[in-house]
Amino acid sequence: MKLWPARGGILHGIRTITIVGLQAEIITHCDERFWVRNSKNSRAARWLRNKWYARPCAKCRVPEWKLEKYGTTFFKRGWGSYLLGDPNTGRTP
Repeated sequence: MKLWPARGGILHGIRTITIVGLQAEIITHCDERFWVRNSKNSRAARWLRNKWYARPCAKCRVPEWKLEKYGTTFFKRGWGSYLLGDPNTGRTP
């Protein structure tokens, strides 16, 4: 979906993700940069799994259809909270 919940609860649209070891740099459409860990127990992973957010970012202009799809998408068990892995099997390398 390329959406990222910031600590303040704002849902950003992701422009690029660059994976560096066990971390990733996320650059949003509003030019904010986040360094995140590859952890399924992190705050952001919980927010993504549970579909929590306060509001979408006004600068990123996340479209309504993407918010609806985000709210109805369910991840395979063991997939969706990792930054790496095989989307077909849902397993990490």
